[in-house]
Amino acid sequence: MVVSDEGISAESREATGILKRRYRWVTTGTVALVFFSAFESLAVTTVMPVVSADLDGEALYALAFAGPLATGIGGMVAAGTWADRRGPVPPLYTAVAAFVVGLLVAGLAETMEIFVAGRLLQGFGGGGLTVALYVVVARVFPGDLHPKVFAAFAAAWVVPSIVGPFIAGLVAETLSWHWVCLGVVALVAIALAMIVPALRSLERPTADAVPFPGARVMFAAVAALGVLGLSLLGRAPGGGWLLAVAFGVVALAAASRLMPRGVLRSSRGLPAVIALRGLVSAAFIGAEVYVPYLLTREYHFSPSIAGLALTLAALSWSGASAVQGRLGHRVASVVFVRVGALLVVASTASACLTAALHLSPVVLIVGWGVAGAGMGLVYPRTSIMMLEYSTEREQGFNSSALSIADSLGGSLALAVTGIVFASIGSGQGAFAAVFALTVLLAAAASGAAPRVAASAPSGQLTRDVH
Repeated sequence: MVVSDEGISAESREATGILKRRYRWVTTGTVALVFFSAFESLAVTTVMPVVSADLDGEALYALAFAGPLATGIGGMVAAGTWADRRGPVPPLYTAVAAFVVGLLVAGLAETMEIFVAGRLLQGFGGGGLTVALYVVVARVFPGDLHPKVFAAFAAAWVVPSIVGPFIAGLVAETLSWHWVCLGVVALVAIALAMIVPALRSLERPTADAVPFPGARVMFAAVAALGVLGLSLLGRAPGGGWLLAVAFGVVALAAASRLMPRGVLRSSRGLPAVIALRGLVSAAFIGAEVYVPYLLTREYHFSPSIAGLALTLAALSWSGASAVQGRLGHRVASVVFVRVGALLVVASTASACLTAALHLSPVVLIVGWGVAGAGMGLVYPRTSIMMLEYSTEREQGFNSSALSIADSLGGSLALAVTGIVFASIGSGQGAFAAVFALTVLLAAAASGAAPRVAASAPSGQLTRDVH
């Protein structure tokens, strides 16, 4: 081994970057898996109006989005539990398999019911994939490389946000929407193959060393089933609405057991941070899936052009996130989240007015760019505040709670907007009603924003957790 004058070995220098020889393949493979997962999420949002029209699936339009978010909660908890007991390899392989099979089922679907079934499986695999990859990073890369890896993961989300909607729309127009799902399958398999050598070297923990948190898995499953029940029963005749409300309450009650106390009340400090994240996600996701739908159905945009609205939001999200990062602690986090929440209120209101008054589609597109800017301010600052309010022992629990709030907020919002859209029928009135509901959710997020300021010293806010 050759050692320099500074006492650093050539082998150590070789391993100091995530793209150096030792980590090159595992870095490429993990980032590619994140990229394809992100691409598929944005691609399906763009082409769903085409899928719905082709499969006569308007009644299940919202469930095709809410379902994967709901099953993703189960995937996150299951993968995290499994990884703690057996290491990240088994849950990663299982998650990728579920994701790929879900893509195949959705891509080959000839009915909307089968397509949704594929999406549910894809969501479960995607949720587990994210958690398993985080554990892989922790086990494979040294701590000083973690920031670089997660920066690469962030980039793997930004790039699909910019090009994904347009490419997906182009594929749907020139080939078929089926290839938006099927075309990713082989690429995911190749990406997984890149990281297999690194996975073989990981030690497998003893299962008895980590107790099995059966309660968390059970509550995650109940929350997911509650969201699915809400989506399905809301359109049932007779007492469907009452059953739907019951399932929604069950989902919230179960999810609350996966979070710190006080989230449902937006109690000051950490609970308000997590509640704000869930509400702003609900408003944004609940509206976003209907933006390209409105543009293609009422304004007769092509899928690729309608997807540019999502691209604009992605660009403004990235830009706002970069601005808040540069300003750092010179501006208080509570200021950023309050401004960001107000921007989401304004953007959802512009979408509602566009649909209700048949305004120019430019209002909707520009307004949705404002929504992206709002999210770019809220998301990083809520993550920062969550860590600031957490003790070292609670960082994993609270990080999981923040992710669950994201998924649960979005899935519940989509379930409810789907019920509203289906009950009103077709036309711009249905779109206006859906966007009006997201305005209320954004307003609730704005109301929770001032409560994110801590009322107790850091580390004292999360002692009372489930």
